[in-house]
Amino acid sequence: MEKRDYYEVLGVSKNATDEEIKKAYRKLAIKYHPDKNPDDKEAEEKFKEAAEAYDVLSNADKRARYDQFGHAGTQGAGGFGGFGGGMSMDDIFAQFGNIFGGHFGGFGGATGGRGRRQSKGSDLRIKVSLTLEEIAKGVSKTLKIPTYVACESCNGTGAKGGTAIHTCSTCNGSGTVITQRQTMFGVMQSQTTCPTCEGTGKTITEKCEHCKGEGVERKEQTISINIPAGVADGMTLRVAGKGNAARRGGVNGDLLVVVEEINHPELIREDSDVIYNLMLDVVTATLGGSVEVPTISGRARVKIAPGTQPGKILRLRGKGLPSMNGYGHGDQLINIMVYIPEQVNDEERAALEQLRNRDNVVPTEETKNRIFSKLNHMFE
Repeated sequence: MEKRDYYEVLGVSKNATDEEIKKAYRKLAIKYHPDKNPDDKEAEEKFKEAAEAYDVLSNADKRARYDQFGHAGTQGAGGFGGFGGGMSMDDIFAQFGNIFGGHFGGFGGATGGRGRRQSKGSDLRIKVSLTLEEIAKGVSKTLKIPTYVACESCNGTGAKGGTAIHTCSTCNGSGTVITQRQTMFGVMQSQTTCPTCEGTGKTITEKCEHCKGEGVERKEQTISINIPAGVADGMTLRVAGKGNAARRGGVNGDLLVVVEEINHPELIREDSDVIYNLMLDVVTATLGGSVEVPTISGRARVKIAPGTQPGKILRLRGKGLPSMNGYGHGDQLINIMVYIPEQVNDEERAALEQLRNRDNVVPTEETKNRIFSKLNHMFE
């Protein structure tokens, strides 16, 4: 099923401010919240759809990519794109609970029937350098990345083997505590991380000796990622669940892959098109011919028409980059430039003077060809 436009989902314009987007999402989240719509699959899907739209439009980088590339700009392929249909309801509560201050149903996890929200490990960010050829076809990369993983000795619990794990008595397992204070505006509530369990909702009798009770250890992991064709320099792709493990259980963070495009020695990228500056000699520009030019997929010959002028653009259709939104390929544009020698010898000058045609006598083709044959070596 094709995804709806994120602006349409939230019911805002493409020029909406951050506050308007947040307000629209809050309204939809309250309307379709699972606690208000128990056992209603349609409401649950709308709740997830609104959360996905807010995830993208509330983030300046994601929103810019979405405006340029559509859904493909935030999702990519092979598991990229933050939500992409892979987040659970607990993930949504964990990521967006702060919008409601932790006091609405499952949001924040401190009140309501959902209990403690699941903790999430931190995200990792890496930079991957790609050639224009790799960007044109898409590429699979295998990377070795140092990450925090669940401790093998305690299975990520942080507790020494055989010792007890208890529900935190301070926060009753919620991971947060709510305090109230009287102000001139009335009773104000604030929610903070539980100081006893540090937000985990659990306390342990004796710490694991290997991880010192953290539940995680540092290890180098080998991760394979599929980068879709058509990505652009500076674009960030998200691999869900490949970041750091959470302390004492929870869900892993994500891996953020930042694309760095390596400059091609001959081609210049402009969105989906590529540009090649072709330097012609005067003879070829005047008489025409054929020349070989580089393309992303190899070399190609192009025909030069007689009398080709500097600044003329030749187009090789479909020889550019694929569009990330799936709509065709860009073109290769060949920008014609003509080389004019700075110095000539006496023989070359005489040949050029004949072409000047001072007496308004148009030279025959035979004469022009003879003159150009003398000039050929000037531009070799």
